[in-house]
Amino acid sequence: MPHLLQYIISGNYFGKVKIKGKTIRRSLETTVWTTAQLRLNDFLKENRENRNKVDPPKFSEAVELFKQELEHDTSIKPQSKKYRLWCLGKLQKTWPELWALRLHEITTPACKQWAAQLIKEIACHYYNNVLGTLKQVIQVGIKAHKANSGVILENPAAEIKKTRITQKDLRLPEQAQFQALVANIRKRSGGWGPRNGDLVEFLAYSGLRIRSEAAWVTGEDIDWTRKEIVVRGDPVTATKNSETRRVPITPAMENLLVRIKEKLGEFGKEPILKVSKCNKALARACQEIGIAKLTPHDLRHYYATRCIHSGVDIPTVSKWLGHKDGGTLLLKTYSHLTDAHSREKAGQVKL
Repeated sequence: MPHLLQYIISGNYFGKVKIKGKTIRRSLETTVWTTAQLRLNDFLKENRENRNKVDPPKFSEAVELFKQELEHDTSIKPQSKKYRLWCLGKLQKTWPELWALRLHEITTPACKQWAAQLIKEIACHYYNNVLGTLKQVIQVGIKAHKANSGVILENPAAEIKKTRITQKDLRLPEQAQFQALVANIRKRSGGWGPRNGDLVEFLAYSGLRIRSEAAWVTGEDIDWTRKEIVVRGDPVTATKNSETRRVPITPAMENLLVRIKEKLGEFGKEPILKVSKCNKALARACQEIGIAKLTPHDLRHYYATRCIHSGVDIPTVSKWLGHKDGGTLLLKTYSHLTDAHSREKAGQVKL
């Protein structure tokens, strides 16, 4: 009888069928011919139903599909695409076993266990983005599986919520401390000291973002007549909000620009800053002069703080920083400063 085999020694019957080139053989667990016939029908039915069954993709396959979609998505900036790939790298580093699992093998408890450990290791913003990347990759795989098989899978990471973003405790230097910081960087950072010092001062006097804005400012962007810097950003991706803006040249910035121009000889189409990183020099100098560690982005906070202390209104500072919310984010971030400023001004009111 086709598909039915009997082992002579044991007398046991086995079912045998070939599916997609692969031979499947299984014991029917009986030595009785009539019982074997009945069980063979069930065996053949089960395997023929599975003939067209499509296994869900592995997570690693979903990752490749995600990368392809990311590469061809024209609505996402290159830097944002690069950041998503960094998130993928963090995901693989913290959950390497995930890459070998098929989507239906990824469980919600496993996702929660991974997330509970990850949140202890990285900042809340980064955590939310890595978690979001996990959800997106799985969703891409689910979409592909539905197209291939018609079967809809649930996203096992869907239940995991983003963590609340905690406000950073800003410990910014006073003006005298900042001047000491710059002096340290210029004198104790080796041959790159003067250039690192120029970058630190430029960031602190302009509030520009280091990679997408400050690094691309050229001599042609300095409007000496109107005393403004034209912020165009990366030639390919522009500024963060894709808009050109103008930032005022304060006296401190004017002095810096004059010094840079004297060193370069003239301003032209080339970037005026000759370095685009200062993290190590900045961290070392902070430690040596005894102030809280600063990052290049903290210099943007320093600029906003000094502007507010100087009496510049929130909407104007927000515009200089390139925010599009009219000052909502600034009010939230620097509420302690605006409250103090309000109390100071209230003391001057005469009724």
